[in-house]
Amino acid sequence: MSDSESASQIAVVLPDGSELAVEPGATVEDCAYEIGPGLGRDTVAGKLDGELVAREEPVYDGAELEIVTDGSEEYLRVMRHSASHCLAQAVERLFDEDRVKLAIGPPTDEGFYYDFDDLDVDEDDLERIEAEMEEIVAADYEIEREEVSIAEARERLADEPYKLELLEEFAEDSETVSFYRQGEWADLCAGPHVDSTGEIGALTLLEIAGAYWRGDEENPMQTRIYGTAFEAESALEDFLERREEAAERDHRKIGREMDLFSIQDVTGPGLPLYHPPGKTVLRELEDFVEELNREADYEYVETPHLFKTDLWKRSGHYENYREDMFVFELGDDEFGLKPMNCPGHASIFQDHSWSYRDMPIRYAENGKVYRKEQRGELSGLSRVWAFTIDDGHLFVRPDQIEAEVERILDMISDVLETFDLEYEMALATRPEKSVGSDEIWEKAESQLEAVLESREHEYEIEAGDGAFYGPKIDFAFEDAIGRSWDGPTVQLDFNMPERFDLSYVGEDNESHRPVMIHRALYGSYERFFMMLIEHYEGNFPLWLAPEQLRVLPISDDNRDYARQVADEFEAFRVEVDESDATLGRKIRAAHDDRVPYQIIVGGDEADAGTISVRDRFEDQEYDVEIDEFRAHLESEREEKRTEPDFLRN
Repeated sequence: MSDSESASQIAVVLPDGSELAVEPGATVEDCAYEIGPGLGRDTVAGKLDGELVAREEPVYDGAELEIVTDGSEEYLRVMRHSASHCLAQAVERLFDEDRVKLAIGPPTDEGFYYDFDDLDVDEDDLERIEAEMEEIVAADYEIEREEVSIAEARERLADEPYKLELLEEFAEDSETVSFYRQGEWADLCAGPHVDSTGEIGALTLLEIAGAYWRGDEENPMQTRIYGTAFEAESALEDFLERREEAAERDHRKIGREMDLFSIQDVTGPGLPLYHPPGKTVLRELEDFVEELNREADYEYVETPHLFKTDLWKRSGHYENYREDMFVFELGDDEFGLKPMNCPGHASIFQDHSWSYRDMPIRYAENGKVYRKEQRGELSGLSRVWAFTIDDGHLFVRPDQIEAEVERILDMISDVLETFDLEYEMALATRPEKSVGSDEIWEKAESQLEAVLESREHEYEIEAGDGAFYGPKIDFAFEDAIGRSWDGPTVQLDFNMPERFDLSYVGEDNESHRPVMIHRALYGSYERFFMMLIEHYEGNFPLWLAPEQLRVLPISDDNRDYARQVADEFEAFRVEVDESDATLGRKIRAAHDDRVPYQIIVGGDEADAGTISVRDRFEDQEYDVEIDEFRAHLESEREEKRTEPDFLRN
């Protein structure tokens, strides 16, 4: 290759770090053929700098390129995207094509959906639509990509207002757009897709929901149909079994059964009301965190629910979170409900003069915050308007970062191990848009990495996923049925101290800027509570259970002894079932109410001064000494064991 030819080429970076030189204008597929003809033939799509793109997409100089084949992890996403097109094609075949308007139909982590306007369907229609989709798959239509001019696209989409809106956005960056055609049907789409509808594996439709166009409540409400697809029928069956189990564990269902919480129309969406049993669990969670905070020398502070928006402008939240805030005017001033606690804590720190000897300063608050999520995204306790963060903010010297992060990770490990949760850690590094000097970022990232290395726990590097104000360590944990949840976090912040002009006097008598550390051990109480309900399926450990013991007298003659026994366990949450039900029904009721232990008393127990103990696993032991059982309960509660184990030792 001559120097002139080399100079005219561009280079892409392959997954092994090597570079591939190609001609300008070369596509993902062209690059695959350059690597090898077999790979070229197998190419389904590509990833450019981590973004999934069609194989016809041109590459650019310096791009990180990954070829996607039917053996790649991303292939399922490509196939599901094609399944969403089959859904839209089936709907237009079965319903009034001229009336139904198409919106968007992307793949998701668990399947796909398509949004339609002017489509009147219900759950009973899903079977018919699914059957039509299977006909489309069986027809094995070739899925062809067409590049057309913006003018031609406008003509094609003259009767599709939502597609036209998207087209005008595409027109800002390109003179052409792509359509994908399968049989008689075509859709404006950037791709990627599989080669033909016959390559779509096992599919099913799941449910119908409402969704605002582009997630904006000011826009029309559309009909969203959800579905999923897998390469094999067995994988689909496994998914449906997991989905059914998840439905049985749904925290909204269990919340009603156990009287934990409610979200009522009269209070407003996303504003949960905690009933006594639910508040009991939350109080135990709060006490646990407060105990950890006391041991780690945090001082509790409290900030109000709303501030003048001057504070949010200073912190940067008004600029970045204004659309997600509840803002209103009062007299001549504008106020906002707080979406975060950190500016209030920074204001408290700012109100004092500090020396390097005072550092670190550690504040904690179970702070209620408010974020204006879209109504369509609100869901039980998983997505709400009002939630409480077990917040901690530390103000530290740069040389204290490593030690303080180490202590925080110990606290987080205590929390996750207490609930017996498997977890993964990730170090998120500097994003493209950030504040702070290169030196500070490099030191902060190296300090966080050193802490992670010292713990000998595997972690991933999430390059560029840090907050704009600093790098962070994120935790994700797995529940009883294998679902992953975002949880605790530790974040370094160079932005807030700058915006609030925070300082301390150093050993050199000069003013220095502290680093702010944000940390949450649960994340939010609402999300963590929701996860625990589903993780335990409502069968909380003894220390968390709203009702820990229920005494069941065998007959009316045993009620007095039952009350005496209950008094022996007054340090626990204990109830006596004095109903007229039979013992069998009382046992079933206690089991259905998910009470960890039942104490059964009759004439023999009353005469001997003993009890019979039955656990939620339906094991039972007779002639148990009261003192023995109480001592066990005290240790089980103190050690926060995850299961009732009196009858399993």
